Amino acid sequence: MRGMAGVVVGLALGSSALAQGAGSACREQPGVPAWAGPGVFRGTLGGQPVALRLGPGGDGREARYFYERRGVNIALVPTRWRETLLLREEVWTLSGTKVTGCLRLERDGKGLRGDWTGPDGVRTLPVALAPLDVTRLPLNLPASPGLRKVRGSDPLAFLKLNRAWVGEAGGSRVREPLSGLRYPRVVGGPAALNAALQDRQLEHAANALDCRAGLAGAGEDAYELSARVTFRSPHLLSVFESAGSFCGGAHPDHFDVGLILDRATGRPVPVTAIWPGLTPARLAALYLARSGADAECREVLTGPDLTLAAHLTPGGLALTPTSLPHVVTACAETVTVPSPALRAEADPRGLYFRDLYPR
Repeated sequence: MRGMAGVVVGLALGSSALAQGAGSACREQPGVPAWAGPGVFRGTLGGQPVALRLGPGGDGREARYFYERRGVNIALVPTRWRETLLLREEVWTLSGTKVTGCLRLERDGKGLRGDWTGPDGVRTLPVALAPLDVTRLPLNLPASPGLRKVRGSDPLAFLKLNRAWVGEAGGSRVREPLSGLRYPRVVGGPAALNAALQDRQLEHAANALDCRAGLAGAGEDAYELSARVTFRSPHLLSVFESAGSFCGGAHPDHFDVGLILDRATGRPVPVTAIWPGLTPARLAALYLARSGADAECREVLTGPDLTLAAHLTPGGLALTPTSLPHVVTACAETVTVPSPALRAEADPRGLYFRDLYPR
């Protein structure tokens, strides 16, 4: 789960161009005004703080905004009425798309001014937006590659998530406030390692908020995440993530991710850095040899496209299928291959050998 500028404006509701569009929905013409280029804006709608993005396409044909107290995007369909930019507000429900309002905006210097009208064409609120350069905003979280990346690639997600997160359990866990998702940290651990853990949480939080945007009325239970540290050693940290979501598709989605990280750098450690011979085919063979799956599941698991998430535990290397169709996800049993059974596959000269085989 997926350009910049800003906003300042007072509101003049008497404009004839705005009045022309004041029906029960946007009275529109094809295309967008020539001035409506990409950008990020920030300001108020009816006195409530909002942020809006036009683009990133140069023709302004993509747009979305969110109320800052909720952090959930609302899709906008851009059209025009003469030289007024019209943004039809749409949300997806289980019965289809629902129009929930219309923004009518005009240029005001470098900003935008206008109004929002409800779908009944009666309730009207002022809109005042000023251009915002997100790249100039300070980082309110520890600096990390993922945070810098999202600032450039998804400025609205950056605005939502670049705020103080909440430490819990003595700092061994952190909660992101808008999504409510929690993720482990290593108290006193290297900054690079905790930055990598923050970036995993950042990705999940952005996906969770996008999930809520995909279905009207979706709450925190639309995207759920369990993430736990499963292995610690002098050079390694392993985390297992299990996530589920329902964002309005035909059925819920579920996925598991195994992480093996270098404690000093936070970078992923491939299984082959510990056991050079454990190719995907070899991992699949080890999994099937230890799986207690019934005949029906075994038929699915022996397919050529089986992929496995790998994470470390005190007992060994845990493998979980991640490529199964929704109808057979119950077959995704986790199997652990004991470390002693893999000793012959390990590289005794490798950095991580003594973490798993101290004697």
